[in-house]
Amino acid sequence: MPRLFAGLEIPQQVAQSLAMMRGGLPGARWIEPENYHITLRFIGDIDDRLAHDIDSLLDQVKRRPFEVRFGELASFGGRKPRAVIATVEPVASMVELQADLERLMQRLGFEPEGRKFTPHVTLARLRDSSSRQVAEYLSARGPVAIAPFRVSRFVLFSSKASVGGGPYVVEAAYPLAA
Repeated sequence: MPRLFAGLEIPQQVAQSLAMMRGGLPGARWIEPENYHITLRFIGDIDDRLAHDIDSLLDQVKRRPFEVRFGELASFGGRKPRAVIATVEPVASMVELQADLERLMQRLGFEPEGRKFTPHVTLARLRDSSSRQVAEYLSARGPVAIAPFRVSRFVLFSSKASVGGGPYVVEAAYPLAA
């Protein structure tokens, strides 16, 4: 059974720039740059027939290309931080694409996503990092000073069930047309 999710790829040059922020945080398991992505909709473990249905529906999505702009480094998890992320500005085109994908997955019978869409790139997963250590790491880094990049497609990724995710494989790509 494949584990699938729809997302946006991060260009290699951008990934290398993001990777420069790695290090200096005890308890962090840093994500490999080739596995950086922006998740639009997690789908989960499914059978091949349903994967084919998902592919057919995603192929019908018609949206325009847009730019991805980074914000700042942040963390998820509050008092018990579980990830360090690079935030992504939620531009209207991206949010509309994500909403399309959400509607399509619900049409196939998937439960609605329980969390609000917060576009980001996960840089590290945290095990035993204290909130103080994370706060110090974040305050020393400041905003993510990486040039925006243009997104001309979204993809269907597969992954193996593993701790920390990856490696991710692009199973299908869907162009965004002007």
